[in-house]
Amino acid sequence: MNIGLPEIKCVDLAGSSNLKEVTILGSTGSIGCNTLDLIERDKERYNILALTAYRNVEKLATQAIEFNAKMAVIADETLFGDLCTALQGTGIKAAAGESALTEAASMPADWVMSSIVGAAGLKPTLTAIRRGATVALANKECLVCAGEFMMDQVKEFGATILPIDSEHNAIFQIFDFDNPTTVEKISLTASGGPFLKTNIDEMELIKPEQAVKHPNWSMGAKISVDSATMMNKGLELIEAYYLFPVEKEQLEIIVHPESIIHSMVTYMDGSVLAQLGSPDMRIPISHGLAWPKRMETPAKKLDLTDVGKLHFFKPDEERFPALNITREVLQKGGSAPTILNASNEVAVYAFLEGKIGFLDIAKIVEETLNKIDFHNMTCLNDVHDVDENARRVSNESVTGKIK
Repeated sequence: MNIGLPEIKCVDLAGSSNLKEVTILGSTGSIGCNTLDLIERDKERYNILALTAYRNVEKLATQAIEFNAKMAVIADETLFGDLCTALQGTGIKAAAGESALTEAASMPADWVMSSIVGAAGLKPTLTAIRRGATVALANKECLVCAGEFMMDQVKEFGATILPIDSEHNAIFQIFDFDNPTTVEKISLTASGGPFLKTNIDEMELIKPEQAVKHPNWSMGAKISVDSATMMNKGLELIEAYYLFPVEKEQLEIIVHPESIIHSMVTYMDGSVLAQLGSPDMRIPISHGLAWPKRMETPAKKLDLTDVGKLHFFKPDEERFPALNITREVLQKGGSAPTILNASNEVAVYAFLEGKIGFLDIAKIVEETLNKIDFHNMTCLNDVHDVDENARRVSNESVTGKIK
């Protein structure tokens, strides 16, 4: 069942004397840093309630002090003492661990950036949703591992989801939500990553330092590897199904190496609407931060005469088996996407640690999906159990492939 976006709530803060109160879950990653870069340019309009990070204590403390945050949370509890020391005398509350992440998400921020990488972002994101917040969603894994459940929660608690991934944000800007039946298809564009033209025989030898060098975007290690395998685009396909009121068959992926057109919507009359822009995440972030209005950004303005040519072609599913795997998972539904996401996380981090080869990532995901039965999930505990089991099975596969 496709749930789609909730009814949009428009709150005009531009003409209000009230500050927009903000919490950033994952403030030290690329999305979090870009969000703070935009806020820093107009600090008088924003009040930072909470910032969170996984292990980067130094950057988290620096951000919290610079933006006068009320609370700073480090997910790794072993680093709590370091955070306390860094924030001593500032009046900023320091906290650590999973419960502290939930506490940060429960603070009464108007706008919450959800940019914690992986399934670890699900619980705090749901916490923000359950108090009816506006959530800027930059964590695609939340919807992949718990899409139907999460969107049910959005409707039940009257929250608003603003997609921040460049592709989904593009669709959000051009999709006719009032007349969804006029949409023929959605086309998510993909750069193809750094190995778009690499000989298949050479892909077995790819090293982590090569995989994290994306040709167009500046991203964290995990999402960069996902882009290199094109698993990222498959995850985005699943995410789009839950975000927009279309059928599975109405979603397609098109390779577009220049990353200028971020996605397209084709309508029944033959019109194709596209959102274009320079490959700079501050553009979609700014759209979510200022929504329903717009704000200035330092992003380079697009000049198509400089670009000259744009190219498009179908993805090579032999070179990138993750695309076929994710398409099959979307069709199966139930717990299959949760298994996919957990297994991919395990495999990607094993590759980054040098334990397995590049091509082993998709193989481990496929093996894990073949070993675990799929079923429907009705609550967060179901998601947790499936995720945990998939990680266990995937880790066993990693052990069997360690070089």
